[in-house]
Amino acid sequence: MKRVLIGVGGGIAAYKICEVVSTLFKSGVEVRTILTNSAQHFITPLTFSTLSRQSAYTDENFWLKSNSRPLHIELGEWADIFLIAPLTANTLAKLAYGMADNLLLNTVLASTCPILLAPAMNTDMWEQETVQLNWQKVLDFNRFHSLDTASGLLACDRVGAGRMAEPEEIVSHVQSLLITGGKRDFSGKKVLISAGGTREYLDPVRFIGNPATGKMGLALASAALHRGADVTLVRGAASWDIPLGVKCITVDTAEEMRSQMLECLRTADLIIMSAAVADVKPREYSSQKLPKKSLPEALALENVGDIIAELASSKRENQKLIGFAAQTGDIVTPAKEKLQRKNLDAIVANPIDEVGSGFGSDTNKAIYIDRKGKEVEIPMCSKLEMAHRILELGVRIS
Repeated sequence: MKRVLIGVGGGIAAYKICEVVSTLFKSGVEVRTILTNSAQHFITPLTFSTLSRQSAYTDENFWLKSNSRPLHIELGEWADIFLIAPLTANTLAKLAYGMADNLLLNTVLASTCPILLAPAMNTDMWEQETVQLNWQKVLDFNRFHSLDTASGLLACDRVGAGRMAEPEEIVSHVQSLLITGGKRDFSGKKVLISAGGTREYLDPVRFIGNPATGKMGLALASAALHRGADVTLVRGAASWDIPLGVKCITVDTAEEMRSQMLECLRTADLIIMSAAVADVKPREYSSQKLPKKSLPEALALENVGDIIAELASSKRENQKLIGFAAQTGDIVTPAKEKLQRKNLDAIVANPIDEVGSGFGSDTNKAIYIDRKGKEVEIPMCSKLEMAHRILELGVRIS
């Protein structure tokens, strides 16, 4: 069982950590929490111990011993991942200089696992030069990983930067760290990903589309970001939030996706085409909504451009391109044919006719095939875990 230790700082955003603890516990992760004295003004240890089914520790427990060992040593060695959220300006400053005047900070020094930091504070506090210097100083240490702050309405009624990442994004990053152990093997690389479905319109309210939700593309973008990549996501029809730190370009039609993918291709090291792009579009488009009685009995169609084939013919030798093939029945034969015909470096064939796999699901399964014919089966797993498997295989493409 994976083990996550969460240090809770003193800020109103502490309430969000309840959802983080609950979600991780429900996913099978063992969670323990440490609260600073300030954190207890916002939320109680009882809340966290109830949600995690584990003791919640405070400075009152500092000298408590477990198996005749000091608590901070035992907790530090126990954790696979250490999350500190909300990270306050005070705790940040102490991390930057290796101070240890409470249980949380002593446990940091007694641990060697990756530490994920999720800061939260007033905009003026966050933008102070001293705070930013401390932030950069801490991130220079390899074991510290960061979640960007968001902008929005803060508890002080200020609108600006300093808002803590949402629970879903925190959980996603924690899960990535549990998978990778904190590897940053994509640091310095630029990854371009397409996601979601495209829409080809008959009139302003009717279109040809598909059930793609973009969840796989979102997982790929999150995984690449968590491994240190500079990520650009070209997103078609989808409704989910964009991970902080990912550059997102929203498109609607296949032609819009083509234009943006080709524009971004120039600087990308790895391109992953996971979007479900339309194959055809109505031959005629009406700029006004067509009355029901005016709808054609037979819809004349024409082909849309083949984006991935154009990317393959335009990319440089040192750029790698991975495609997707969503299939029913035999998934391997058509995927291999697509791989060769479109001159891809690799393709991910996944069945959309199996329960728990394909459009809209939270899990997926696939067979990864590279241009040399090597096949790697990826068994049913979360889409985030599959994304990491694809990235690991993709970085090995020669």
